Amino acid sequence: MNYTAPMLTLTDTARAFGTPASAQAWLLNGTPLGLAVLLLVAGSLADGHGRRRVFLLGTLGLGLTTALGALATSTLTFTLARVTQGAASAAVLAASLGLLAHAYPAGTDRIRATGVWGAFVSAGIALGPLLAGAVGDLADWRWTYGALGAATLAVAALGTRTLTESRAPREGRPDLAGAVTLGLALAALLTALTLGRDGWLRPPVGLLGLAFLVLGAVFVVVERRGRAPMIDLGLFRRPAFRAATAGALFTGLAVIGFFSVLPALLQRGAGMTPLTTAWLFLLWSGTAFAVALQARRLAGRLSAPYQLVLGFVLSAAGTLVLYGALAPVVWPRLLPGLVVAGAGSGLLNAALPRLAVDSVPQERAAMGSGANNTARYIGSAAGVALCLAVATAGADAAPLVSAALGLGGAAVTLAAGRAWPTRRAGSGS
Repeated sequence: MNYTAPMLTLTDTARAFGTPASAQAWLLNGTPLGLAVLLLVAGSLADGHGRRRVFLLGTLGLGLTTALGALATSTLTFTLARVTQGAASAAVLAASLGLLAHAYPAGTDRIRATGVWGAFVSAGIALGPLLAGAVGDLADWRWTYGALGAATLAVAALGTRTLTESRAPREGRPDLAGAVTLGLALAALLTALTLGRDGWLRPPVGLLGLAFLVLGAVFVVVERRGRAPMIDLGLFRRPAFRAATAGALFTGLAVIGFFSVLPALLQRGAGMTPLTTAWLFLLWSGTAFAVALQARRLAGRLSAPYQLVLGFVLSAAGTLVLYGALAPVVWPRLLPGLVVAGAGSGLLNAALPRLAVDSVPQERAAMGSGANNTARYIGSAAGVALCLAVATAGADAAPLVSAALGLGGAAVTLAAGRAWPTRRAGSGS
């Protein structure tokens, strides 16, 4: 809910802060930046120092920083508040799947638990804009963040009474060098993607892109040599881990990126009110919630990587139906397009968390969650920047790009899930 609420308040927030069109991507990309930078760090800390502890600290931090977002007075302070909310959310996401993996070691119970987790991701996506739209009709948009902050603090209080601790400590000190290099690399990448909207050939964008490549290479070296790395690069030898990471990246690019800007496209192009847009958004995200809850019934017939492929195909098909139906609105195409795309998103949300924890050793469950969600939110930040950039050419450009990326995601996930040829039997399993 915290992640998606700004989709409905974007217009009012930009007006309140006087945010120029070129900087509005920051209002949406603050949280993905904090998430992407700290998810792997949070996963490593949760495995080594206690998943319950990291989850509760993250939830407490999320509640406080969300409430502080309501007090922001400028684009900069609001963006900084969103970045800190993303950092706290990283602890929540990484530790929560680690807690589930410990509570449900394997089998049908884990499939059901991770399916419910994914379904409630869809539920939050649905309810965030609806809350923002309802509050916006009754009071100032800032009350949305105050309400979300209070609700998150209530979850933190509940967690202190219901969660049990689990950890898998490793030898060695925390990977501070890896955390710093990864954080700087991702910050450079996401800043370049956001600034690129004003021109991809400008020197600052090129320098930031080069900084990302250099820092990314340094991160790989650090992780290869470290005694307790944030992420074991050997996991990429596992087809399931590669499929999970590729699927998460393209889910962010193709699905989250486009649907993050869809409410703004409908408000600006079709003149819809925020609350009307929220109800339409609920058609997509509500379908995703229902499908994710039922997706466990496919587990015995369709492996998680193939479920991801099917999800991408359905999402691309539904999004393609939206081409030419946004401004002006063509209702006979808009409504079924949202439903079909929602079904695809539900399959993705159910398969990704299961594959994230199944593709890594049991003791590294939070690491798997951190890696998966890092890829998802890097993709979402890039997808938001890309969709906002192409939307300047008209509302129809964004769904076309999203559909193309969705089909690309299906192909890449399918290829990533295949075993690599190896010289030793079993070395690529």
